Amino acid sequence: MFVMTIDQRGSTGDQDRVPALLAEFARLDLANAEPPVFDRSVGDEVQGVVRDPSAVVEIALHALRAGRWYVGIGVGTVALPSGASPREGSGTAFVAARRAVELAKGAGSQVPLSVVPGIMAGESGGGGQGGKGVQACANAEAVLRLLGRLVQERTEAQWRVVDALRRLGAGSAGPGRHGSQKQVAHELGISEQSVSRTVLRSGWQEEWAARPAASMLLDLADSQIARA
Repeated sequence: MFVMTIDQRGSTGDQDRVPALLAEFARLDLANAEPPVFDRSVGDEVQGVVRDPSAVVEIALHALRAGRWYVGIGVGTVALPSGASPREGSGTAFVAARRAVELAKGAGSQVPLSVVPGIMAGESGGGGQGGKGVQACANAEAVLRLLGRLVQERTEAQWRVVDALRRLGAGSAGPGRHGSQKQVAHELGISEQSVSRTVLRSGWQEEWAARPAASMLLDLADSQIARA
């Protein structure tokens, strides 16, 4: 299972953005994934328990979009009573998520996201299932950082087109299809050629082609660490 710890960047000189982020998470389209449980943990930080790896990808990229959050993803065990707040949870994924968000804060010029495996003390991270889980976490982190770079570098104009495409349901089944682009052009009052150029420059198609790879790697990490 996954625990996400997301901390506000530069919170001492900014307003408290946690309520708005929690409201945004509640509105995310997570397909058929079980709705994750998120809550303020401490200060300007939120923490959530997420079961579905594709939901982890969606939430992480949404948080990175604004450039205001450090994103830590812990992979491991979770003990959380039904209906309880993540603040009441325990397990290796919680410990890993704390480590992950601290690593994200130290990422420097890199995308502020980290994925950390929840390996218990005394377990080996060098070989066997544990080692495979550690490597899968590293690979997932690499892909998510690449996607995060695409997301963070989009201009407002590009986001208007991308958001319109998503509202029309143009996602992984066929992002940027001709029919969708024509509808977006009409909705935004711009030419279809402008939409097509924006889709190309925004990395929209590349993002949706790579999202399943990030999900697959997170799922692999979860399965390997759970069996380690």
